[in-house]
Amino acid sequence: MTDPELHVVFGTGQVGRVLIATLALQGRAVRAVARHPASGLPEGVDSRVVDVTDGEAAADAAKGAAVVYQCLNAPYADWPRRFPPLQRAVVVAAERSDALLVTLENVYGYGSTGGSAMTELTPLAPNSVKGRTRVAMTEALLSASAAGRLRIAIGRASDFFGAGVTQSTLGERVFAHAVADTRADFIGNPDLPHSYSYVPDIAAGLAVLGTDERAVGQVWHLPGPETMTTRAVLEMIAGELGHPVPVRSVPKLVLRALGLVHPMMRGVAEMTYQFEQPFVLDTTKYETTFGAFGTPMRVAIHETVAWYRGQGSPR
Repeated sequence: MTDPELHVVFGTGQVGRVLIATLALQGRAVRAVARHPASGLPEGVDSRVVDVTDGEAAADAAKGAAVVYQCLNAPYADWPRRFPPLQRAVVVAAERSDALLVTLENVYGYGSTGGSAMTELTPLAPNSVKGRTRVAMTEALLSASAAGRLRIAIGRASDFFGAGVTQSTLGERVFAHAVADTRADFIGNPDLPHSYSYVPDIAAGLAVLGTDERAVGQVWHLPGPETMTTRAVLEMIAGELGHPVPVRSVPKLVLRALGLVHPMMRGVAEMTYQFEQPFVLDTTKYETTFGAFGTPMRVAIHETVAWYRGQGSPR
């Protein structure tokens, strides 16, 4: 029998962990499912260690769920091969429990928009390997929904940042280096507007999609801080720290050369188009339906800097 209050979160990484805390704070019964044991979860959360690539094991872990959240990810260098099987297993889990599936997506599927703002109606036209993988995964969800096999709600966010987020464009190479008063690394043109998504906002948005029937069957751009240029973001970081943040822009040719020996850099190189044109995520649809609650950028930076200050020097 399905427990109307049971929310099962697959993934205890940078977003899943915050989503679990958000749901628990709302007084909901939460089960966390991941490949490795998760520490620091709120009291009362049911934590399961499961090989999520095993559909049967994933389905058993989601038994009784009213809502299943897909917050899993795969190693960036092997994303196209290892990510789709994870989603397929979570889909099986949601189907078996007759649960609403709330899936976190990025915006790789849109590809290059020529600087036009991305809305939920922007065509999916990927121009990268990872983007084509993302589109195939989205289409699988939409097909299952259209066939009546699965109820879904899809939340999309742009580049993540926040406490605990290290492997991202605004991760360790920017915040940790800035805190240590060393040069921050960046790709592309920092003088172009770029939407960044703050992890607590992403988690709060996913929680809304899982608890408001108006979200079902649709794609939603999750709210976040106001969009500004990356240079303006860096200046805010400098203001928070009280000292300038020197920036080194890493050329695409260098990334491609590094990619010959470092698969991670090869993966980063194909996504540089996002930083060579305005990259703006329009969240109007979400805000007009559910209300705007994106964290102001200055507050998000203050909280992120505070976390990085507690982590010591960057590697």
